Amino acid sequence: MVASRSPAAGPAVEGRLRFGGVPLPLQEAVKVLGVEVDRELKFDGHIKHIAKKTSHRVSALRRVASFLDRGGKLLLYKAQIRPYLEYAALFWMSCAASHTRRLDSIQRRALRLVDAADPPDPPAQFKPVSPFDSLEHRRDVAALVVFHKAQVQ
Repeated sequence: MVASRSPAAGPAVEGRLRFGGVPLPLQEAVKVLGVEVDRELKFDGHIKHIAKKTSHRVSALRRVASFLDRGGKLLLYKAQIRPYLEYAALFWMSCAASHTRRLDSIQRRALRLVDAADPPDPPAQFKPVSPFDSLEHRRDVAALVVFHKAQVQ
């Protein structure tokens, strides 16, 4: 993959890069530690892939939801869905807002399934605070933690 603003950069190096005497073909995107980056340094393909995988997992949760109590659904959400939504978020959190909104909507779908088993609402003064933070909040906290560690160390 050639990362450059110049459209002539790709053809200029194509066929000239070799590894062990074998020419390396140029690629449209590369995957590094599970994060896909395209030649324009965008994460569109990565976010689409995450959204598709996570959506399939939410559908699987929907199929088994009737057999689980709220705690079981919450455990499956935290173990099988949220890690996909958060993996390497600091790396791609600068992507387009439409992509992060797409992931947020998938999280809302999953949490509606988890909350569907709630008992009737208690009076307002006894309502617990929601144990779920938005993905945006979790991404912001992760960024602050990384910046703090970088400053301290």
